[in-house]
Amino acid sequence: MVDSLRLSERFKKSQDYIHDFKHPVAGRLVRVVGLTLEAVGVKAPVGSQCLVETGQGELLAEIVGFSQDVTYLMPEESLQGVLPGARVLPISSKHKLPLSMDLLGRVINGVGKPLDGKGPIKANNDYHQDLSPINPLSRRAISEVLDVGVRSINSFISVGKGQRMGLFAGSGVGKSVLMGMMTRGTTADVVVVGLVGERGREVKEFIEEILGVEGRKRAVVVAAPADNSPLMRLKGCETAVQISEYFRDQGLNVLLLLDSLTRYAQAQREIALAVGEPPATKGYPPSVFSKLPQLVERAGNGGDGQGSITAFYTVLTEGDDLQDPIADAARAILDGHIVLSRELADSGHYPAVDIEGSISRVMPMVTSPEHQELARALKQMYALYQQNKDLIAIGAYTKGNDPRIDQAINVLPVINFFLQQQITEVIPYEQSLTQLQEIIAAAHAANSQQQA
Repeated sequence: MVDSLRLSERFKKSQDYIHDFKHPVAGRLVRVVGLTLEAVGVKAPVGSQCLVETGQGELLAEIVGFSQDVTYLMPEESLQGVLPGARVLPISSKHKLPLSMDLLGRVINGVGKPLDGKGPIKANNDYHQDLSPINPLSRRAISEVLDVGVRSINSFISVGKGQRMGLFAGSGVGKSVLMGMMTRGTTADVVVVGLVGERGREVKEFIEEILGVEGRKRAVVVAAPADNSPLMRLKGCETAVQISEYFRDQGLNVLLLLDSLTRYAQAQREIALAVGEPPATKGYPPSVFSKLPQLVERAGNGGDGQGSITAFYTVLTEGDDLQDPIADAARAILDGHIVLSRELADSGHYPAVDIEGSISRVMPMVTSPEHQELARALKQMYALYQQNKDLIAIGAYTKGNDPRIDQAINVLPVINFFLQQQITEVIPYEQSLTQLQEIIAAAHAANSQQQA
């Protein structure tokens, strides 16, 4: 009898717990530190959204952690008007993105709300997204090249459909301009651009001047500038990826341009440190390095009947240090990297792609052996000149001592012209390959003539 009573009490407690989980209990605000809200009495799982009462209405926040009875929340907006003891009410229904083809040509914020003043976006109610990662064995292999309209990338760092590339550069070297060039020149069906953690001025400038009217028609822009909360910057990246997954599930080839992966890591660092996670590598908590691959691995080729997501993630190398923890971690989980050189940018060489320091890991799988041989030959000429540049500049090298260096000196102006491109210029993949063949043929002809 006693045992049966105990069992009934335990069952009742478990039912109360389930009831509380399904119907979250409101709490009250007890502390605000920086951008972190601390509440007691809130019974809701991590990731749930809550409404926090303020003197000016209600504030939307998300539960990011808890410690015993204290629940930590991160706001989506400014904390202005928050009062001590304010009521914190969990929201049972989670906000969903308006995923549909109506997203094309629109500009939204980190949680999918329109910023362009064109009214609400209608959602596709028939579509139900599976947020679980794709089984690696279900993905199609990368076998087709993707034309990005940039000659230096098409020729030396060829990108495959479904590849994940890093765009490594310091500030002011031309990352955003190169992204705009790829947006206009790509053969992808849809372009999703995530502008996260950048200056607010750059958002309108990118849309109107770099993206342009034609580029915007098949593009979706997700904007979460630097003045947004860490939570909004974090969600901005995740929203851009989720939108890309929707178009991929429709059988379309998507080009995802995420600027920047570093800002995503910094936003997660701010949140993690605020809830008490200890720093590990140069101030970055361990959760940062676990979330990076979770974000990156969502891109790539889909299964049968699905399209692909070819992703470019910009990585800000602070002080042009390629050994920065985020840059180092990104290189390990991406399928290649494009390095932009400040030295080339300072000399007026745009796009400032450093072909020596850049590599595409899937280029051998999507290009012909002839293309690979041509790219390797021209790269060797360029590298040979760079290795002897100082000797040539001071006159220590005498012409005729090494035919290979003589050839590199003769062909360098043509190589530099080949690697440069106007912002509005679009050079298709086939044209890039033809021009690469012409340069190699001219270099061999000049070398043969000199030897004769």
